[in-house]
Formats: sequence, C-alpha cells, structure tokens
Amino acid sequence: MGAPRTPRERWVEEGLRALAGGGPEAVRIEPLAQALGVTKGGFYGYFGSRGALLDELLDTWERDVTEAVIEQVESLGGDARTRLDRLFTVVASGTAPSRSVAVDLAIRDWARRDEVVAERLRRVDNRRMEYLRSLFRSFCPDEDEVEVRCMVTFSLRIGSPSIAADHAGRTRAEVMELTRKWLLR
Repeated sequence: MGAPRTPRERWVEEGLRALAGGGPEAVRIEPLAQALGVTKGGFYGYFGSRGALLDELLDTWERDVTEAVIEQVESLGGDARTRLDRLFTVVASGTAPSRSVAVDLAIRDWARRDEVVAERLRRVDNRRMEYLRSLFRSFCPDEDEVEVRCMVTFSLRIGSPSIAADHAGRTRAEVMELTRKWLLR
C-alpha cells in the first residue's frame, strides 16, 4: 500500500499561500510539491494543469470571501448592526488562507493584467458591496450615507494594512475600534 495521497485542499491552501506571496507567477507545481513535502505526481490526480489549479484558487477565494462569509455572519442572526459587527470580526480574523488580505491584494494585482480575473474581481467586489448595503440600509435611510459607509468599510479592509501612519498616540487597534463604532452608529 502506497503513501496516503495529499488532500486536494492542501494543494489549494499551498497555492493560495504562493499566490499571496508572489502572485500567480509564484504558483508553480514543483515548489508547491516541495512545500507540501510530496512529489508533484499527486498534483495531476486532482488538477490537469497549472491553469486548472489557478482556476480552483480563484473559485475558492470567491466562495470563501463572499457566500461563506455571508453564511457565517447570517447564521447567528441578530439585527443589522449585530451582523455588521460580526462581519467585521469574521473578516478581521482571516482564518482561511483564502480570506487573507495578501490573497485579496494578489488577486487585485493579477486583475490589472488579466481581464478574466478582473471580471471575477468585479463580481466579488459587487457581491461584497451588495451585502454591506443591505446591512447599512436597515439603519441608514440616506442612500448617500449608505454608499459612503460601504466604501469606507470596504476600503479599510483592502487598504488598512498598507497604511503606515501613526495615529496621534493611539494604536492601530484603537483606531480600528473607533472606526468600527463610528460605522455602526
């Protein structure tokens, strides 16, 4: 009996790590196999090509940052502010490799060079914004304010890790908590 087969999910997780670290160019079969401590033969049992893995990485990312997050937030119920607060916590935890900001940024960079990826990114961003709008609308009657809150929320998710500014005697965590409270008021 041979060695147990490396699960498909491990290939996807390692692919997402490579994507986060170096973009789609870094997603290569041999280095992934080395990182997993296996031969590359197992790869072909799951994926017919590197392109198939890249598609799977995008599928996993899309599912994990949209519907899986929404299902997790909605599963415990509560009013819109409670669900938004939960959303902020879920997104900040970044427990799944596909939910990391590094993967998001790598896909955004990739989308600048690939129209198919750009279209998928647009679909994902629109789904994320639709969900935010649905929550903010339940306590913000002004559509302009809803859009501003959504944009600030989404921009914080994508851009905050890139900001190196000091915060006038406050920690980044304190400022993020103040922002969270402001958005939920």
